[in-house]
Amino acid sequence: MSNADKVITYDELKALLEKSSNLLLIDVRTKEEVGRGKIPGSLHMPVDTVESDLALDPAAFQAKFGVPKPPLDSPELVFHCQMGHRGAMATEKARSLGFQKARNFAGGYKEWSEKEGK
Repeated sequence: MSNADKVITYDELKALLEKSSNLLLIDVRTKEEVGRGKIPGSLHMPVDTVESDLALDPAAFQAKFGVPKPPLDSPELVFHCQMGHRGAMATEKARSLGFQKARNFAGGYKEWSEKEGK
């Protein structure tokens, strides 16, 4: 699978946020970083807990995060961090657990906040 299959652009993410009810956007930054601003609708899951959190059974995932656990074939599982590196790590962790269509918003919160003027 090429690297392009693992990355989502700002425009693609913006379109998904506007039209998809199945998108699960996971912010893997620290709690402190999230406290300074976040992409609307994102779910906080620190990069250090991605593997254990995605390995939870569906009921435990729902109880912890308040949303259904995504199916392994979910095409709308997207990770992001501040500038792309931790998001890429989280995407690889998710893919190693079987979430083969997981993607990284490589521009991260930095690009989002610049383009959104926040």
